[in-house]
Amino acid sequence: MLEDTMLINGTPLELADIKTIRSALLSGAITTRKVVAAYLDRISAFDAAGPALNAMVTINPAALREAEAADRALADGRATGPLHGIPIVVKDCLDTADMPTSFGSEIFTDYRPATDATVVARLRTAGAILLGKTTLPDWATSWFSYSSRSGTTKNPFDLLRDPGGSSSGTGAAVASGFATAGLGTDCGGSVRLPASFCNLVGVRSTPGVISRAGCNPLVSVQDTIGPMTRSVEDAARLFTVMAGFDPVDELTYAYSVARAPASYLNCLRPDALVDRRIGVLRSAFGAENDPNARPVNEVMGAALTQLTAAGAELINVTVDDLAGWIGRTSMYTIKSKYDIDAWLAGLTGAPASSVEDIVSSKRYHPKLDLLEALAAGPDDPFTDPAYHRAYYAREAFMKLLVNLMESHRLSALVYPTCQVEPPTREDTDSGLWNTLNFPTNTVIGSQSWMPAVTVPAGLSTAGLPVGMEILARPYDEPTMFAVAHGFEEIGAHRHIPESTPVSA
Repeated sequence: MLEDTMLINGTPLELADIKTIRSALLSGAITTRKVVAAYLDRISAFDAAGPALNAMVTINPAALREAEAADRALADGRATGPLHGIPIVVKDCLDTADMPTSFGSEIFTDYRPATDATVVARLRTAGAILLGKTTLPDWATSWFSYSSRSGTTKNPFDLLRDPGGSSSGTGAAVASGFATAGLGTDCGGSVRLPASFCNLVGVRSTPGVISRAGCNPLVSVQDTIGPMTRSVEDAARLFTVMAGFDPVDELTYAYSVARAPASYLNCLRPDALVDRRIGVLRSAFGAENDPNARPVNEVMGAALTQLTAAGAELINVTVDDLAGWIGRTSMYTIKSKYDIDAWLAGLTGAPASSVEDIVSSKRYHPKLDLLEALAAGPDDPFTDPAYHRAYYAREAFMKLLVNLMESHRLSALVYPTCQVEPPTREDTDSGLWNTLNFPTNTVIGSQSWMPAVTVPAGLSTAGLPVGMEILARPYDEPTMFAVAHGFEEIGAHRHIPESTPVSA
């Protein structure tokens, strides 16, 4: 355990949010260098040593120098933006010109892109300090943390369990107080699943509201990048900085369609749940007689009671053949090979040029069954009838969900982010859970291209985090944030992992 507690205006660093830290920096009560040094001390104490979480793959060697520069700018009255001096970690599939970007792959250990990803550049422009890069499975192809580059990452709430994938390291790092906030990427749920398993807020936007430039694709039209934070307010702060049109990403036309507010913070208000009609998607809950689902259902039951107590009107709804819709709209084995190959072909000096190269080299984690399945996909999905069927089904799935919400006059749908608790390493090693059978509900939002946020709903009787997902209409991130913040305001759902306690 670390010896000294760092208090930020009376709040321990591990609990402090962006507003608290920024206020202390602007008032001179603390320096950016001290904040960065304290986070680096926690990484040293808990990532390689102590519980050995293995959440960080690269530490920014210039972090302290950048913190000192931020302090000089503050002293000169030159605060650079809304995240000035705020330490952030980012998933190691987001390009950083000053650090390697490995995409979780041992093959790309030393690969260094020429420029930052758009979202990374926007964070830096807003004044954020990048502390380092976080672990992920090779090419973000797993619900679990298996990586040829970094091995496995532990869940700080139970060291024998997985933190969820594919933004495994960001989830474990932010939960453990290694940084104020972090970034992950989300194609099928890679932000929201680890956020749920690590007691965090995790946001998936409507595709295109945030630029994908500088991030490896999985299913390009479905890919998103999102914040992972300890509060909805912090998520809204990062989201506001990240969102926007990007001329190098054609999908960001969606930002203009969304008619985004000047700041997503404007969507947060304490009475957001009063008289709001919210649908409880019962077909996304695990069976009552399933012992794996029971702990999650119990936590969700308590969360629904809290929603009602806060003034929300809950309406039970169902989607017939939900599993069938999820199967019909899945594009991974149809489109991912094509998208990754096209992206690799555009890299300069890349040590591999195709998915086939990667798989045939055997230089990937052997537990990545999805990566192997991608290699068998079509070279040209546009000539494959399966692609067109899946694309049409995606449109139909979105229409079904939006029409369901309209017919019941619902602001949003809620359901457990995942139907089961974080899996044990034994269960994932044995294959009891794999990428094909794991009951995560994050694919509902992903495969309908709708925005969704997971928020902590509580802890199970075993002390494991459970997330509640909130699904909104396409481009309606304001309602998504409003409902999430309203729920967060009515309960104490945030917890510090025992393996990485607040310093004494």
